[in-house]
Amino acid sequence: MESEKMSYNAGVTKGQTQEKASQMMDKASENAQSAKNSMQETGQQIKAKAQGAADAVKDAMNKN
Repeated sequence: MESEKMSYNAGVTKGQTQEKASQMMDKASENAQSAKNSMQETGQQIKAKAQGAADAVKDAMNKN
């Protein structure tokens, strides 16, 4: 009886550990996706600013 209880408890603990690990992996994946999205937004902002600067230079050149 005692060994069955210990085996059961070990199984429960293993299941809880696997669930916790799965949750941690999901959270890590969410964080990675969020960072990727943030980097893409930053890249787009830089690209837009560079395009604006290039347009300003073109305008200045055309006025001369």
